[in-house]
Amino acid sequence: MTFAATILTLYPEMFPGPLGASLAGKAMAEGKWSCDTVQIRDFALDKHNNVDSPPAGGGAGMVLKCDVLAGAVDYAEAQAAKHLAARTSTGSARTDLENPTYQETVRPELVEGSDERSVSQIPILAMTPRGKPITQARIREIAAGPGVTLLCGRFEGFDERIFEARPQIEQVSLADIVLSGGEMAALTILDACIRLLPGVMGAPSSGAEESFEEGLLEYPHYTRPQEWEGRTIPEVLRSGDHAKIAAWRKAMSEDHTRLRRPDLWERHEDARVQSASGARQKDKGTDQ
Repeated sequence: MTFAATILTLYPEMFPGPLGASLAGKAMAEGKWSCDTVQIRDFALDKHNNVDSPPAGGGAGMVLKCDVLAGAVDYAEAQAAKHLAARTSTGSARTDLENPTYQETVRPELVEGSDERSVSQIPILAMTPRGKPITQARIREIAAGPGVTLLCGRFEGFDERIFEARPQIEQVSLADIVLSGGEMAALTILDACIRLLPGVMGAPSSGAEESFEEGLLEYPHYTRPQEWEGRTIPEVLRSGDHAKIAAWRKAMSEDHTRLRRPDLWERHEDARVQSASGARQKDKGTDQ
């Protein structure tokens, strides 16, 4: 039942870090998730324990070596395979694995007891600004599964051949920013997953009405005092009319998304048009 997080990093002392406090810390103490680290340097192949080398073709910085990374990734996958096999044999695997949304991301060979080098059910995410932006939808998929492995980059990044040789590694980006390493991004992604685990948030609905859950930014919030520095809580929120409150929140969510995140608004509108088009086509098929 435990969501297993494994972090491949040159700085294992950074974990669990802030995730050892607040909701995530309480959830870890209760056994809802676990945090294991793998020191990438342990898989160095020379006597100096080098994990990086100058970039081919010249240039500044150093690049993480593909042979070292492969050793760490393969080890993490083998450990994940053993972990899943043990849980399956004892009947303690999470029932989330029956979730069809998650099964789409799962390769079944490990469930059936394949070689430990097989790709595990636990996704591997590499933190890189060259990756695909991580979304709340992807976070939900990961949180519905048995765990996640996070590969943290440093220096100038990864030797590209690691992604060619291990295509199961999913390259993800946290935002259009560059960090000194992937650890902070990994912590953020872990926090996003952990808060969605069953029993972590007080009310199951707490994670439903939030930014990005419906493709929009969340509506603004207010609380006591009713008046502060000449500013009052909007009257509609004090009306007690739940229908009007819901309509106001929807309108605010749409307005804020359109003004602050036109990229999100465009995707939201496209999805709405496609949904309406699909519904019309379904109705035509029924009429025929």
